[in-house]
Amino acid sequence: MNRRRAVVLLGVIALGAVGVFFWQVSRKGAKPPSYRTEAVTRGDVRVQVSATGTLNAVTTVQVGSQVSGTISALHADFNDRVRSGQVLAQLDATFLRAQVLENRANLERTEVQYRQAVRDSARTFPLGARGLASQADLDQSQTAVESARAQVTSARAALQRAETNLRYATIQSPIDGVVVSRDVDVGQTVAASLSAPTLFTIAQDLTRMQLEAAVDEADIGQVKVGQTANFTVDAYPSRSFKGTVHQVRLAPETVQNVVTYTVIILVENDDLTLLPGMTANVTVDVDEARDVLKVPSTALRFRPDGGGPGGRPGTPGTPGAGGERAGGPGEARGGGERRRAGERVFVLQGSRLRKVSVSPGLTDGSFTAIMSDSLREGDLVVVGRETATGPAQSDVVNPFAPRMGGGGGGNRQGRGGR
Repeated sequence: MNRRRAVVLLGVIALGAVGVFFWQVSRKGAKPPSYRTEAVTRGDVRVQVSATGTLNAVTTVQVGSQVSGTISALHADFNDRVRSGQVLAQLDATFLRAQVLENRANLERTEVQYRQAVRDSARTFPLGARGLASQADLDQSQTAVESARAQVTSARAALQRAETNLRYATIQSPIDGVVVSRDVDVGQTVAASLSAPTLFTIAQDLTRMQLEAAVDEADIGQVKVGQTANFTVDAYPSRSFKGTVHQVRLAPETVQNVVTYTVIILVENDDLTLLPGMTANVTVDVDEARDVLKVPSTALRFRPDGGGPGGRPGTPGTPGAGGERAGGPGEARGGGERRRAGERVFVLQGSRLRKVSVSPGLTDGSFTAIMSDSLREGDLVVVGRETATGPAQSDVVNPFAPRMGGGGGGNRQGRGGR
C-alpha cells in the first residue's frame, strides 16, 4: 500500500514538472505586445464648425407689376446690366389709355357742372337779399355748389389713378444691378390681384455676396460675428474661398426635428466667380491654438491591458495603469472646448510604457494641444496595441459609451471639425 502511494505521488510530481516545463517554454516563446505609436508634434490646433449654405446677392429685388395686362414688349433679359429707371418691359396699355381719356372727360364734365352751379348761386343770392328768394332756395343753391366741387375733386382723383396705372404699364428697374431671372415672355398675361406677380429678379451687386449657412443648434453657441469662414463650391472643388461672419440670425428653422440657425457670411466676389444659388460647404474657425505641442486624441484615450506605469507591459497582477482610463472623468467627446487637466499619455521606451501626466487644451477631434514638462517634440506616444486583426478592443475607450461607477461627467465639447 505504501509502495502504491509512493508511485501515485511520483506520478503527480512528474506531471507537475512537465506542466511547469511547458509553461516556461511557452512563456519564453511568447512575444511581448506590440504597440502603435505616433510622434508628439508641434503646430496649430484649429477648431472649426462645419455647415452648408447657399450663396446669394446681398441685395436682391423682385420686380413685379401693379396692374394686370398682357406683356407687349421686353427690353431686358437674363444677365443684362440695368440702371435705375431703365425700362424692362411694357404691358399692353390700350385699355389703360382709354380709361385715362374717359376719366379726363368725366373731370371736364364735373368742372362744367361746378361752374354752372356757381353761376346759379350768383343769381340766387342777390334775389335773396331783396327778399325775392326763400332761404330754402339759397340753401339749395349753396348745396349744389359744394356738391359740384366735391364731384370735381373725385373726378380729378380718378384721373390721377388712371394716369398712374398707365405709368405702371411701363415696368422700370428700381435699382442698378444685373437681371438674374426673367419670369415672363411676350404675350403672357399677368394678373395683379392680391399680390404683384414677379416679372424680373435683379441682383444689385454681384461683387459682394452673402452666404447663408445653416448651423446646427449644438454648434451655434461657438459662432460669433467677425470670425473667419472658409468654404468651397462644387464648381471649383480645388479652390477655397474666404468670408467673414456678419450676422447670426435669431430665427430658428426646424426641419424633421433638426433645429438650425442661419449665419450670414459676407464674401468678396471681385472676379464674379461665385454665382447666386451655389451650394457651399462651410467651415467657420471658432478657436485656435498656435505653435503648441499636440498629440493624437486617441493617445489620451489609450489604456494598457495590464502592468503599472514604467513596468514591463503585460505583467499580470501588477497594479497601476491596468484598468485606468487615459482620458479620466473629464474625457472629451469631440473638438471645440478645452479639456480638464489631470490626464496622461503613455510613452513607449524600448519595451516599457512610461506614464506621463499632461494638461490637455484645445482639441479638434483628431489632435489635442497639451502642456507637459516631461514630453518633447518627437516623443512616441502610444495610440493602440497591434493585433493580428487590428487594434485591441480594450486599448481605446469609446468616448461615447456610457461610463459605469463614480467620477463626474466630462466636459461636453462641441462638434467643431466634424
